[in-house]
Amino acid sequence: MPCLFCKIAAGEIPSVKIYEDDAVLAFLDIAPVEKGHTLIISKRVHSEALIETPPDVLAEMTAAAKKIGAAMLKAGWGGFNVVQNNYPDGGQAVPHIHLHIIPRAKGRKTPLAWRSGSAAYADDAERDAIAASIRACL
Repeated sequence: MPCLFCKIAAGEIPSVKIYEDDAVLAFLDIAPVEKGHTLIISKRVHSEALIETPPDVLAEMTAAAKKIGAAMLKAGWGGFNVVQNNYPDGGQAVPHIHLHIIPRAKGRKTPLAWRSGSAAYADDAERDAIAASIRACL
C-alpha cells in the first residue's frame, strides 16, 4: 500500500503547506488537536518510526520543528507541544516518521488532551488564515 505521507510529499495529495525545504515538509493536520496543529515529515526517507530513522533525518525534522515552534510563538500562541508517536500501539496513525507541532493558546495551562479532530476549523478560510499566520512568521 502506498504511503499517504509519501504521496503528500510528492504532491500527489494536496496539503496546506506551512514550510518546505529539500529535506522536510510541514503541513496542517487534517484532524487537528488544536487549530494550527502542524505535521513535519521527512521527504528524504520513508521510515516508520523514530528507531528506524537515521539521526541526520531526525536532526532535519527537529530543525524544522524549532523554526515552526518559533513562528507559532511569534504569531501569537503562548506555547506549543512537540509530539512524536511510534507504531499503532503508541498512537501512530500513519506509518511514516512525523512530528506533531501543536500550538497552545496563551494562558492555557491544561495538559494536552489528544482528541484527534477535536479542534476542527470552522471552514477552509479559517484554516488557511492560521496556516498563513505561521508561514508569515518563518
